Amino acid sequence: MAEKSAQARIVDRLRRVEGQVRGVTQMVEDDRYCIDILHQLQAVKSALARAEDEILKKHASHCVAEAIASGDTRKQHTKVEELVNLFAKAKR
Repeated sequence: MAEKSAQARIVDRLRRVEGQVRGVTQMVEDDRYCIDILHQLQAVKSALARAEDEILKKHASHCVAEAIASGDTRKQHTKVEELVNLFAKAKR
């Protein structure tokens, strides 16, 4: 069996997150214990962080690598600037 593509793994991960969020919504509607809901929210955040990591790896190994290989300094600068802006936004 062939290994799934990075994109397919990311989509699978995001679909699991979607299910987790629906589960948290149901927990709130069912007036479940707050700590249980908070634990589930932490799990959702962790799963989203893993998806974010996968997308970042994909971006670095494809988009950034292509810009470097192209020799086009404008493309290279653009890709570096995108990453810097992303990390700066994440710190806010």
